[in-house]
Amino acid sequence: MSRIANVERKTSETDIKIKMNLDGVGKYNISTGINFFNHMLESFSKHSMVDLDVLAIGDIDIDDHHTIEDVGILLGEAFSEAIGEKVGIRRMAHAIVPMDESIATVAIDISGRSYCNMNLNFKNEKIGDMTADIVVHFFESFASSAKLNIYGEVQGVNDHHKCEAIFKAFAKALKDAVKIEHDQIPSTKGVL
Repeated sequence: MSRIANVERKTSETDIKIKMNLDGVGKYNISTGINFFNHMLESFSKHSMVDLDVLAIGDIDIDDHHTIEDVGILLGEAFSEAIGEKVGIRRMAHAIVPMDESIATVAIDISGRSYCNMNLNFKNEKIGDMTADIVVHFFESFASSAKLNIYGEVQGVNDHHKCEAIFKAFAKALKDAVKIEHDQIPSTKGVL
Protein backbone atom coordinates (compact mmCIF):
# COMPACT_ATOMS: atom_id res chain seq x y z
CA MET A 1 0.00 0.00 0.00
CA SER A 2 1.42 3.32 -1.08
CA ARG A 3 0.66 6.26 1.22
CA ILE A 4 1.78 9.12 -1.02
CA ALA A 5 0.12 12.39 -2.01
CA ASN A 6 0.84 15.18 -4.49
CA VAL A 7 -1.30 18.27 -3.98
CA GLU A 8 -1.36 21.86 -5.22
CA ARG A 9 -3.14 25.03 -4.19
CA LYS A 10 -3.08 28.33 -6.05
CA THR A 11 -4.83 31.45 -4.81
CA SER A 12 -4.32 35.16 -5.40
CA GLU A 13 -2.07 35.08 -2.29
CA THR A 14 -0.12 31.81 -2.60
CA ASP A 15 1.04 29.14 -5.04
CA ILE A 16 1.95 25.90 -3.24
CA LYS A 17 2.98 22.41 -4.31
CA ILE A 18 3.44 19.58 -1.80
CA LYS A 19 4.56 15.97 -2.14
CA MET A 20 4.24 13.73 0.92
CA ASN A 21 5.20 10.11 1.57
CA LEU A 22 3.99 8.92 4.98
CA ASP A 23 6.26 5.85 4.75
CA GLY A 24 9.43 7.70 3.88
CA VAL A 25 12.80 8.13 5.54
CA GLY A 26 12.60 11.81 6.52
CA LYS A 27 13.95 13.32 3.28
CA TYR A 28 12.87 16.88 2.64
CA ASN A 29 13.10 19.74 0.20
CA ILE A 30 11.41 22.78 1.73
CA SER A 31 11.15 26.31 0.33
CA THR A 32 8.52 28.70 1.70
CA GLY A 33 10.36 32.01 1.69
CA ILE A 34 10.18 32.00 5.51
CA ASN A 35 13.45 30.63 6.87
CA PHE A 36 12.32 29.67 10.37
CA PHE A 37 9.18 28.00 8.99
CA ASN A 38 11.41 26.04 6.58
CA HIS A 39 13.43 24.91 9.60
CA MET A 40 10.28 23.76 11.45
CA LEU A 41 8.99 21.80 8.43
CA GLU A 42 12.42 20.21 7.93
CA SER A 43 12.44 19.20 11.59
CA PHE A 44 8.91 17.80 11.23
CA SER A 45 9.96 15.73 8.20
CA LYS A 46 13.13 14.40 9.81
CA HIS A 47 11.49 13.38 13.09
CA SER A 48 8.27 11.98 11.58
CA MET A 49 10.17 10.09 8.85
CA VAL A 50 7.69 11.61 6.38
CA ASP A 51 9.33 12.51 3.06
CA LEU A 52 8.22 16.05 2.30
CA ASP A 53 8.65 18.42 -0.63
CA VAL A 54 7.13 21.86 -0.14
CA LEU A 55 7.42 24.68 -2.65
CA ALA A 56 5.44 27.72 -1.52
CA ILE A 57 5.43 31.14 -3.11
CA GLY A 58 3.38 33.62 -1.16
CA ASP A 59 2.79 37.29 -0.49
CA ILE A 60 5.43 37.39 2.26
CA ASP A 61 6.14 41.01 1.32
CA ILE A 62 2.86 41.69 3.18
CA ASP A 63 3.46 39.17 5.99
CA ASP A 64 3.85 35.43 6.54
CA HIS A 65 0.22 34.67 7.48
CA HIS A 66 -1.19 33.55 4.12
CA THR A 67 1.81 31.39 3.25
CA ILE A 68 1.93 29.57 6.60
CA GLU A 69 -1.86 29.17 6.76
CA ASP A 70 -2.09 27.81 3.20
CA VAL A 71 0.85 25.44 3.73
CA GLY A 72 -0.98 24.14 6.82
CA ILE A 73 -4.18 23.65 4.82
CA LEU A 74 -2.39 21.89 1.97
CA LEU A 75 -0.26 19.72 4.27
CA GLY A 76 -3.48 18.59 5.91
CA GLU A 77 -5.00 17.81 2.51
CA ALA A 78 -1.87 15.86 1.52
CA PHE A 79 -2.03 13.93 4.79
CA SER A 80 -5.71 13.14 4.31
CA GLU A 81 -5.05 11.87 0.79
CA ALA A 82 -1.98 9.86 1.79
CA ILE A 83 -3.57 8.20 4.85
CA GLY A 84 -6.45 6.94 2.70
CA GLU A 85 -9.07 4.74 4.37
CA LYS A 86 -6.98 4.49 7.58
CA VAL A 87 -7.17 0.70 7.65
CA GLY A 88 -4.87 -0.72 10.33
CA ILE A 89 -3.49 2.56 11.68
CA ARG A 90 -2.71 2.99 15.35
CA ARG A 91 -4.88 6.15 15.15
CA MET A 92 -4.02 7.76 18.51
CA ALA A 93 -0.55 8.65 19.76
CA HIS A 94 1.34 11.16 21.86
CA ALA A 95 4.88 12.41 22.32
CA ILE A 96 6.82 14.41 24.88
CA VAL A 97 9.91 16.16 23.55
CA PRO A 98 12.41 18.16 25.59
CA MET A 99 14.68 20.75 24.02
CA ASP A 100 17.13 22.37 26.39
CA GLU A 101 15.00 24.28 28.93
CA SER A 102 11.74 23.63 27.05
CA ILE A 103 9.38 20.67 26.88
CA ALA A 104 6.50 20.02 24.51
CA THR A 105 3.65 17.52 24.65
CA VAL A 106 1.48 16.64 21.65
CA ALA A 107 -1.36 14.13 21.41
CA ILE A 108 -3.04 13.20 18.12
CA ASP A 109 -6.21 11.33 17.20
CA ILE A 110 -6.76 10.60 13.49
CA SER A 111 -10.48 10.59 14.15
CA GLY A 112 -12.02 11.94 10.96
CA ARG A 113 -13.05 15.01 12.96
CA SER A 114 -11.02 18.17 13.26
CA TYR A 115 -10.14 19.89 16.48
CA CYS A 116 -7.04 21.73 17.63
CA ASN A 117 -6.17 22.84 21.15
CA MET A 118 -2.71 24.38 21.45
CA ASN A 119 -1.25 26.15 24.49
CA LEU A 120 2.04 27.61 23.27
CA ASN A 121 2.40 31.00 25.00
CA PHE A 122 5.30 32.43 23.01
CA LYS A 123 6.56 35.61 24.61
CA ASN A 124 7.99 37.34 21.53
CA GLU A 125 6.21 38.62 18.44
CA LYS A 126 8.68 36.89 16.11
CA ILE A 127 10.69 33.68 16.14
CA GLY A 128 13.41 34.31 13.59
CA ASP A 129 11.57 35.67 10.56
CA MET A 130 8.27 33.97 11.45
CA THR A 131 5.37 35.55 13.33
CA ALA A 132 4.96 33.60 16.58
CA ASP A 133 1.16 33.65 16.83
CA ILE A 134 0.76 32.03 13.39
CA VAL A 135 2.11 28.73 14.78
CA VAL A 136 -1.21 27.93 16.47
CA HIS A 137 -3.05 28.84 13.26
CA PHE A 138 -0.76 26.52 11.26
CA PHE A 139 -1.75 23.59 13.48
CA GLU A 140 -5.44 24.60 13.35
CA SER A 141 -5.27 24.70 9.54
CA PHE A 142 -3.57 21.31 9.40
CA ALA A 143 -6.06 19.73 11.82
CA SER A 144 -9.03 21.14 9.91
CA SER A 145 -8.05 19.86 6.48
CA ALA A 146 -6.50 16.58 7.75
CA LYS A 147 -9.58 15.90 9.89
CA LEU A 148 -7.71 15.01 13.03
CA ASN A 149 -7.45 16.15 16.63
CA ILE A 150 -4.27 17.83 17.84
CA TYR A 151 -3.63 18.76 21.45
CA GLY A 152 -0.34 20.45 22.27
CA GLU A 153 1.33 22.45 24.95
CA VAL A 154 4.83 23.70 25.59
CA GLN A 155 6.69 25.14 28.53
CA GLY A 156 10.03 26.85 28.57
CA VAL A 157 11.88 30.13 28.26
CA ASN A 158 13.30 30.35 24.74
CA ASP A 159 10.69 30.72 21.97
CA HIS A 160 12.94 29.05 19.38
CA HIS A 161 13.33 25.97 21.59
CA LYS A 162 9.63 25.93 22.46
CA CYS A 163 8.57 26.11 18.81
CA GLU A 164 11.06 23.48 17.70
CA ALA A 165 10.00 21.17 20.53
CA ILE A 166 6.31 21.45 19.55
CA PHE A 167 7.05 20.64 15.89
CA LYS A 168 9.22 17.67 16.93
CA ALA A 169 6.56 16.38 19.35
CA PHE A 170 3.95 16.74 16.59
CA ALA A 171 6.23 14.78 14.25
CA LYS A 172 6.81 11.97 16.75
CA ALA A 173 3.11 11.68 17.64
CA LEU A 174 2.08 11.65 13.98
CA LYS A 175 4.72 9.03 13.15
CA ASP A 176 3.28 6.73 15.82
CA ALA A 177 -0.38 7.43 14.94
CA VAL A 178 0.03 6.45 11.26
CA LYS A 179 1.76 3.12 12.00
CA ILE A 180 0.02 0.11 10.52
CA GLU A 181 -0.66 -2.38 13.33
CA HIS A 182 -3.53 -4.57 12.07
CA ASP A 183 -6.03 -4.86 9.21
CA GLN A 184 -9.08 -3.14 10.71
CA ILE A 185 -10.57 0.34 10.97
CA PRO A 186 -9.82 1.44 14.56
CA SER A 187 -13.31 2.69 15.39
CA THR A 188 -16.51 1.22 16.80
CA LYS A 189 -18.31 3.09 13.98
CA GLY A 190 -16.39 1.17 11.33
CA VAL A 191 -15.22 4.38 9.63
CA LEU A 192 -12.89 7.25 10.48
